[in-house]
Formats: sequence, structure tokens, C-alpha cells
Amino acid sequence: MNQTIIRPSAVAGYFYPASREMLTKNIEKYLNQAVVNIKEKPKALICPHAGYIYSGPIAAYGYKTIIPFYQDYQHIILLGPSHFEYVPGIAYHPADFFETPLGKIPVDKEILNKIIHLPYIYESVDAHKKEHSLEVQLPFLQYIFKEQPFKVLPLAVGKISPEQILEVLRIIYNNQSLIIISSDLSHYYDYKTAKALDEKTAIAIEELNPYQIQYEQACGRLPIQGLLLFAKEKNWKCIRLDLRNSGDTSGDKSRVVGYGAWCFV
Repeated sequence: MNQTIIRPSAVAGYFYPASREMLTKNIEKYLNQAVVNIKEKPKALICPHAGYIYSGPIAAYGYKTIIPFYQDYQHIILLGPSHFEYVPGIAYHPADFFETPLGKIPVDKEILNKIIHLPYIYESVDAHKKEHSLEVQLPFLQYIFKEQPFKVLPLAVGKISPEQILEVLRIIYNNQSLIIISSDLSHYYDYKTAKALDEKTAIAIEELNPYQIQYEQACGRLPIQGLLLFAKEKNWKCIRLDLRNSGDTSGDKSRVVGYGAWCFV
């Protein structure tokens, strides 16, 4: 018998509540506060990944857009930057399930197997062990999909080209897929500088202009760029849902981190 492999939560009690009840309450509060008016089924989202007290309200704008369409999705493709490990390409975890206080989510081995032959896709437990960029998206998905089973493919992105990410998306995307790119925006500028820089990033995203986004503008820059190339190919439209920074959510405006939420239809 093969042993079931579970990737346990690394940041419960730190980035978000470790208690199931408190976590559910927080997500409900953020989703109730988010007001969106999207009539079409989103194909992809860009959502931030800080501690929920900072970025939860902004991420909720993205997740709110998929609630009316949740039954149409079967595969969640999740790409986020690797913060702790050097990743020469894209790393997947060998786990059968990713776990949070809301339960276990099966990993989508079926779509993983479609890209495993690519030379820059490899297995790494270490790349995922402490990584929060993918994990913090999972409780939102579990809350929204509580009535329906779904599978997720969490991919940690490192040193790779946007064109290689485009190649991955071409192979694994279908009409039952939702692509989620996990990214914060500028880091540790003063409030005014951050607002100007994040506005510039937002315009590049909305105009599907990947090469206008520089290193310091988004920690998930490469996954965003890959998505923008794919969106351009698919003729998708990008809609801004929210754009703020930690100065707006925490009040400290001396060194802020930028957060934005977008959907693609």
C-alpha cells in the first residue's frame, strides 16, 4: 500500500487563524465586505498572499467573483512565488493532499502528469514546506467550494521565463479550470511611493502588458507575466477589483506592502 502524503499547514495561527471556527468567521467577514459586479465567469484571478489582517479583505474581492460560478470549476491551478527556497523552474509537492484547518484538499495529479515531462518542472518538498503564497489561498477556496469537491495543483515558481509559464498554462488549462496567481505588489516603500508604483503595475496588468512589470513591482511577477501572455492569447479582459496597501489596512504608512485583486473574463 502506498502511504498517503499530506502537506500540513505551515502558517495557520500565523498568517491566518488556526481555529476552524475563527478562520471561517474571518473569511465570511471579508467576503461580505467585498462588493463586486462581475457577470461573466472568471477564468483567472490575481490575489495577494500576506497575513489575512493585511490582505484578506483584498483577496476576498477576487474570490467573491467566483462564488456564482463555483460549480463550473473542477481544476484549480495555483501559482505563487517561492519565498524561502531557490527554485530553478517550477516545483510541485509530492503530496496527495494539502491541509488547512478547514480540511484536506486533493492534489490534481491528473493535470500534474500532463506537465511532469517538461524539463523545468520538478518535485520539491522543501520549496513548499514553509511557503505561504500558495497556502493562504486555500482556505478561501475551501470555504467557497464547501458543497463541491475540487482539486488543486499548487506550483511554486522560481527562476523561469514568462514564456515557460505560458507553455504550462497552454497544456493544463481547460474550460473547467480556474487559474489563481498569488502575488503581492511593491514592498516596503513609503505610502505615497507605493501607491504610485502599484498604480503603474495595475495598469500594466490591465493592459496585458507583462514586460512593463519590473522585479520590484510584484513578488509574483513571473507568474503574473505568464498569465498575461496567456490572457492575451485567449483574448481575455482584465478587470481591477481592488488596489490597496498595508497602510490602508493596518494604518502604518511608513513602510507598506501593496495588494491588488484582479479577475480575467
